[in-house]
Amino acid sequence: PIHHHQKDNQRLLASMARTIAVTPDLTHAFARPALPRTNRLTAVCTALKPCQRAAQPAKQIASRPTFFCGPTFGGAGMRSRQCVAAAQQEEAAAASKTITVLVPIANGSEEIEAVTIIDTLRRAGAEVTVASVEGTTEVTCSRGVRLVADGLIGDYSGVLFDAISLPGGMPGAERLRDSGELRAMLVAQAESGRLLTAICAAPAVVLEQGGFLKGRLATAHPAFVGSLSDQSEAKERVVVDGPIITSRGPGTALEFALALVKVLFGDDKAIEVAGPMVLAEGLTY
Repeated sequence: PIHHHQKDNQRLLASMARTIAVTPDLTHAFARPALPRTNRLTAVCTALKPCQRAAQPAKQIASRPTFFCGPTFGGAGMRSRQCVAAAQQEEAAAASKTITVLVPIANGSEEIEAVTIIDTLRRAGAEVTVASVEGTTEVTCSRGVRLVADGLIGDYSGVLFDAISLPGGMPGAERLRDSGELRAMLVAQAESGRLLTAICAAPAVVLEQGGFLKGRLATAHPAFVGSLSDQSEAKERVVVDGPIITSRGPGTALEFALALVKVLFGDDKAIEVAGPMVLAEGLTY
């Protein structure tokens, strides 16, 4: 009987070897840049466990499962192929998913920041919703530019977005902070682990005052950065700390927006979007 088990083990190992020969490094075969709902998907073959799902590591914004593929009555090769197929289906579904972003605006919002965020993310293929926290969809920005939102913030109450991105400007940031409906959405966003991003005055006025920066690194406009509880990265142009992304002002708005694209879509998409923009040499994001 021992001899037969040894032969079974040899056949099992040979079958697994043939599978791995087709895909030499299954650990990274399906890796892709991190996304808020579609972080790295990995197919791993093990000789001991059947196909099952295991939780991704903590601190990921949102995750798909990891697949552990092992032998069953159908044989190791068959089970591995089934798991690889399942992984490919998950990856295809993730690739076809539309990334959604909410950009709230108010009277007094900074127009360069608001439009740069909206435009850059739409170039990347995100579905960007612009919502006014005022009583009308038209707002007058800090330098007199008028913007027309897609709807009022209350129209999107209860909706979870992949990211919420707050432009700065004064008194726009204060008006965003004082919106009860937006506040409820920010709380839900934070509790779900999705991206919360802000620029200029908004990191200090909305996120810091709202308690969303506890234990997080951040930056803000020079006139507001002193109110951040953690000053260790305060002078950086863009700071990414887990699901929190912050930046300093109109002059860093494009870097900030491209950092959002990088986190939401990956490095390749950020490079693709940045290319035709003719960025200054050495500009990083």
